[in-house]
Amino acid sequence: MTLSLILAAIWAVLANVLAMLPSKDNHWRRAYMLIALGVPILGYVTYQNGPWIGLFVLLAGMSMLRWPVIYAARWFGRTFGGRAQ
Repeated sequence: MTLSLILAAIWAVLANVLAMLPSKDNHWRRAYMLIALGVPILGYVTYQNGPWIGLFVLLAGMSMLRWPVIYAARWFGRTFGGRAQ
């Protein structure tokens, strides 16, 4: 197992532990921290193991941080989607 996959596994365990702890802001600060840590790890995984493993790790991370992904998709839809008239 490569170092990048070990880091990704540690990130996943950290995300699950942080989700179990109570939070006053619905875990948003922790989500931002996990995103900031996860993006470089995702790049490292993709660099070391190839795009298919990187895609798998991306999907795993998106499943854990689904609300930031949902809100980002809604924002992109409002900003760039536009309705044809």
